[in-house]
Amino acid sequence: MKEELTRTIAGIGPHQLRNELQQGETRGLKRRRAIIGLSLLGMGAMSAVSLLQTGIVKHLPDPPLKSFDSDKVNSSDTAYMLGVPDGTLSLASLAANIPIAAFGGADRASQQPLIPLIAAGKAAVEAAIAGWYFYQMPAKEKRWCGYCITGALANLGIFALTLPEARQALSTLRDE
Repeated sequence: MKEELTRTIAGIGPHQLRNELQQGETRGLKRRRAIIGLSLLGMGAMSAVSLLQTGIVKHLPDPPLKSFDSDKVNSSDTAYMLGVPDGTLSLASLAANIPIAAFGGADRASQQPLIPLIAAGKAAVEAAIAGWYFYQMPAKEKRWCGYCITGALANLGIFALTLPEARQALSTLRDE
């Protein structure tokens, strides 16, 4: 019964899933691993921002350039406009990429085509938001935040990495 439930949820058995995720060398699995890596990188940057935005730390170090002021950027009204610090939202969103990228076996685009489409849709929204924030830094705040740049680039990279599998998933759905 437990094996049937696992197959129903993940599409393959736990042994096969473990082997594919840990040992598989397909391009798709390599891209999914890169999504996990970029998500963790972005989470590191957004963890620092979240510490500042919630008052746990009082200052974030910056490169010794006048154009960088992470404290100003991350303490702006824009950073709090949703009623919660934007760094905490970005941190949670980047964390959500990890189970999405790890879900399913190597052939999930044909076995569970909605998962890659959800991943790409989520990443597209986040890349657009990252682009908007990237614009806001110099336009509104007149300063840059290295942590925010790292997070934005991670989101853009994640979006790019989701596209090949999403195209394959769309092809699978069209063939059905």
